Amino acid sequence: MKLKIVLLCTLGVVATGSGMAAEGPVPQGVGHLDHVFVIMMENHAYGQVVNNPSLPFTNELFTLANTATNYFAIAHPSLTNYLEIVGGSNFGVHSDNYPDWHNPYCTTNLASGNVSTDVPSSPNICPIFGTGTDAATPAVDTTNETSGPPGVNNIDGTQSIPAATNTSGKTIADQLAEIGGTWKSYQESLGPQGADNVNYGDGFYNNTTNFSLILPAQTPPLTSAGIVALYAAKHNPFVYFRSIQEGYEPGSDLSNVVDFTGKNGLYADLRAGTVPTFSFIAPNQCNDQHGRGNAGPFCAFDPNDNGTQAGLNPALMQRGDMALREIVTAIKASPIWRQGRNAIVTVWDENDYSIAPNVNHVLVIVDTNYGSHGVQSAVAYNHFSLLKSIEGGLGLPCLNHACDSSVNVMTDLFGSAYNPIAQFAHKPM
Repeated sequence: MKLKIVLLCTLGVVATGSGMAAEGPVPQGVGHLDHVFVIMMENHAYGQVVNNPSLPFTNELFTLANTATNYFAIAHPSLTNYLEIVGGSNFGVHSDNYPDWHNPYCTTNLASGNVSTDVPSSPNICPIFGTGTDAATPAVDTTNETSGPPGVNNIDGTQSIPAATNTSGKTIADQLAEIGGTWKSYQESLGPQGADNVNYGDGFYNNTTNFSLILPAQTPPLTSAGIVALYAAKHNPFVYFRSIQEGYEPGSDLSNVVDFTGKNGLYADLRAGTVPTFSFIAPNQCNDQHGRGNAGPFCAFDPNDNGTQAGLNPALMQRGDMALREIVTAIKASPIWRQGRNAIVTVWDENDYSIAPNVNHVLVIVDTNYGSHGVQSAVAYNHFSLLKSIEGGLGLPCLNHACDSSVNVMTDLFGSAYNPIAQFAHKPM
């Protein structure tokens, strides 16, 4: 296992600038990690979360754990950021389009160089694989839900990232599978049927449901248009990759995508202490603060998109706070939390309200069972920094833009070395 990692590091191409991307050496600066839990929250800026009275648990966690005060999401919309967190690239995707499931004939965005956008509209996303060119990230985007002006600000509204011509169509899941490591994507409200061909669902009904079998027939007839999309494929980045759809690596396929409930779900795995090395955790769209337009007032979208706390739906924010508390508490109650060096990362995917003067500034919280706590870092970080840091802690090569020399490792938040004295010094909340 160790030999394979060394070979990957030796043979990988080292990226030296933001215009290049490849699989490179294992990042240095973060000590060994046994388990990493990444919890994805949605669509709110740093200033909408920090000191928000509707989020008591989140702000307590902010104070007691380690946080980055200068952390930026890369682009828009959601899927783009999810891909960047797990794969270090947008892979040519600047949209939330569904996967083009199991299509062996389509041309990937990496191969074509075409970018999947909202404006103009693009087809479903060809399963990502191979190598090629990803999409440039402009400072101001006019292809996501708007044709501009004014457009939405990516990163800080001034930085841009050129397209990388040597992008590898893989994720941290593929990297782990290649060395016999383990991963799961825990998706709340996915439902027991699993993720295959499911674009959205409510935990029971989904876009594949045959409503004609529900008798007696209703008038007007039941259709998938009435489903509250609690689960969304756009928040499950792994299902967009051909390697996962087709199970190219043993132990790494769509069966790795499970619900929160059930015998192989998040809470069962935590109770049994059987969670994988890397856990990607996505609450449903009422519990991640995204909101839905057909789920009632407590899950309704924010009424105002001006980027302030006053424009938020406080019930939606509070609901997300309680969901986060439940997940973090369950992780810390698991026997796995008391074994080795573990980290819980809570991160918001994007500031959905980043029309100028707002920027894509979001919160990330790193909570560990070792080392220092209460650190507030002003170092410039982004989603590529998060992937780079996790890969370093798991002994994996950097991937795509996580290899860029401009991307900082989050050493001050994750800790750089094993300290047996500090181990378990932090009491679980």
